[in-house]
Amino acid sequence: MSSSTPKRRPKSSPINPNSKIIPNQSQNHSSSSTLTSLLAEVEPPPNLLPSKSDFLNLIAIVIIAAVVAVLCNSISRFVNRPPILFCDSDVVESDVSLLDSCEPCPINGRCYKGQLECIQGFRKYGKLCIEDGDIYEAAKKLSGWAKDHLCEAHAQYMCDGTGAVWVSEEDLMNMLDKDGGFQGSTVDVDIKYLYSKEKAMEDINGFMDTRTIGNGDKEVKCPDELAESYKTMTCRARQWVAKNLLLLIAVFALLAGCTLLLLRIRRRWYLTKRAEHLYHQVCDTLEDNALMSRSMGDREAWLVASRLRDHILTPKERRDPLLWKMVEGLVESDSRLDRYPKLVKGESKVVWEWQVEGSLSSSRRKKAEFGNLNYGADTIN
Repeated sequence: MSSSTPKRRPKSSPINPNSKIIPNQSQNHSSSSTLTSLLAEVEPPPNLLPSKSDFLNLIAIVIIAAVVAVLCNSISRFVNRPPILFCDSDVVESDVSLLDSCEPCPINGRCYKGQLECIQGFRKYGKLCIEDGDIYEAAKKLSGWAKDHLCEAHAQYMCDGTGAVWVSEEDLMNMLDKDGGFQGSTVDVDIKYLYSKEKAMEDINGFMDTRTIGNGDKEVKCPDELAESYKTMTCRARQWVAKNLLLLIAVFALLAGCTLLLLRIRRRWYLTKRAEHLYHQVCDTLEDNALMSRSMGDREAWLVASRLRDHILTPKERRDPLLWKMVEGLVESDSRLDRYPKLVKGESKVVWEWQVEGSLSSSRRKKAEFGNLNYGADTIN
């Protein structure tokens, strides 16, 4: 079953009889509606403008590009700027306007028309003047040689009184020429040697004593304190002995006296001990002789003192009469021994004889018993 929707007639707005009808107003209303619909049709799409993150990235790229452009511009200006020349050496510091437009001349350098030239003994290193190593070493070698030569000559003069102490600068420079700091004869070598010699002379004048003689020439010598260190050991010993001679004599005499006294004491002690030992030998010999004489009956009880001496003394001890005199002194102080002169073979001799009957010691007694000799054993009264 089909149905149809009846079409409705649009209601017309009632017309107010009291209102005034303005035909242009309705036309304007329709025109604005048409413009609105047209604008709605041409509205841009939503992705036409960049997003917030894209906008921040764009700002960062612009900033980086600006920084790079500034750096490139600065580098270009620094590279392409004209070099600053050196100020002339005669420019004083009061000329502020000139010092602002040029660079001050460095120490040990000479500047002229913006160019730097180092003085003698220095070489250019960038914008500075540094000391030439070869010239410095050569000057050090020459000054060391001159110091040794002058100080050795002064030390010899202080020891022996010979040699030269003061040397003129001209003679010293001639000595340096003979010594030779460089080898060869090229112009460069000769110039370096001259610079080295001048530098060496400056160093020498710095640590050496100098004086000016009547004609205006300068002379140099090694200082006394420095020359002392160049003296030889022989010279030092000789001067020390000469300076302390009296003290050495007194010490030597004291030592000699003490040594002699000690030797005499030692000799006396030795002679005393040796004399006591010989004395006991003499007593034993005389006692044995008396025992043998009494037991056998065919020999004398006495012994010649000189023969007994030669029998018990060594050849070296016989040449020392003091030793036997000490033995004789001990024998004389012993009451058991008798001493008297006796005519022996027509010559008068001093004989010694043991006088104590039966006074054999225990050792002698054992010795007699061992030899099958019966002497008897009595104690010493």
